[in-house]
Order: sequence, then structure tokens, then C-alpha cells
Amino acid sequence: MNSIRILGIDPGLRITGFGVIEKTGSRIQYLTSGCIKSGEGALPERLKVILLSLREVIQSNQPQQVAVEKVFVNVNPQSTLLLGQARGAAICAAVLEALPVAEYTALQVKQAVVGNGHAAKEQVQEMVKRLLNLPGVPSPDAADALACALCHAHGGQGLGGFATAGYRVKNGRLV
Repeated sequence: MNSIRILGIDPGLRITGFGVIEKTGSRIQYLTSGCIKSGEGALPERLKVILLSLREVIQSNQPQQVAVEKVFVNVNPQSTLLLGQARGAAICAAVLEALPVAEYTALQVKQAVVGNGHAAKEQVQEMVKRLLNLPGVPSPDAADALACALCHAHGGQGLGGFATAGYRVKNGRLV
């Protein structure tokens, strides 16, 4: 049976979460996860930390595919731009290693893992713990990255097997 190793990335300028899982048939196994902290300082140096650290994660874990969470537009345009640059560094790390990159919205990831596109961070953490049979709850950033990898492992589909692309959740229902 073929196995596929997936790296999930939750991009952030201060903290970028990553998680690696392996899917063999319908079985999904946790391999590793963690956070990359870019520190304080000049933006180019922080982006370099994200890029080089993710390349190191890729080289040491050898994923075949990468799943990245899409940027949401928040109230502060400057924060959105900075997050987009961190996301760009994460995507570049994958592309430099010749890996295909899939992108998922937070709604798609939460729908796939929790069954509710508007789930709280704590719900995502708990479901990731349960789905991967982890001994403890992962940090929020690592949990989001693992959730992104899980979403990709399920083909971007929700818990019920319905494709969530092109839909949104309203009052707990896909519309």
C-alpha cells in the first residue's frame, strides 16, 4: 500500500507551525510537529528564518506534499501583508525542494478536522489530539499545521466526506 507523507504549515510572522503526518490507506500516523519562532528584528531576517527552518524540516522529514493555510484578511491591512510575506516564505521553502503545494482556507481546515468551519482553536487542538492519538494537546500553531495536513490527507473534504471547496458554513450547514 502506498504511503504519502504530508507537511502541514500554519504560516505566521512570529510563529510558524508545522506538522508532518503519513497516510497509508485510511490510516494516518503522526510523525512530528513544532513551531518556528522568527524572533524580533528586521523583516527580511525573520523571513529568512522561516524559509531556512522549513527547508530543514523538509529535508529531515522528506514529505512528498505540502499543505499551507491560506491567509485571511483581517482588520489591520499591515498585519495581513506581513502574514502574506511569511506565507510566501513558507511556500518558497516547499517550492525550492520541488514539492507540490496545496492551499486551504481556515474554514476548510476546521470543517475537515472538527466538522465546523467556525470551530474555536481549542476544538481544533482537541480534535487533532484525538485524530492522531497524541498523548497531549499540541500548541495552537502546531495543531493548526497538523489540521492543515489532515485536511489535505482527506482531500480537503469534511468529516462527512463532502468536498468543502466553494462552500461556506452557515449555522452549522454547508451553503
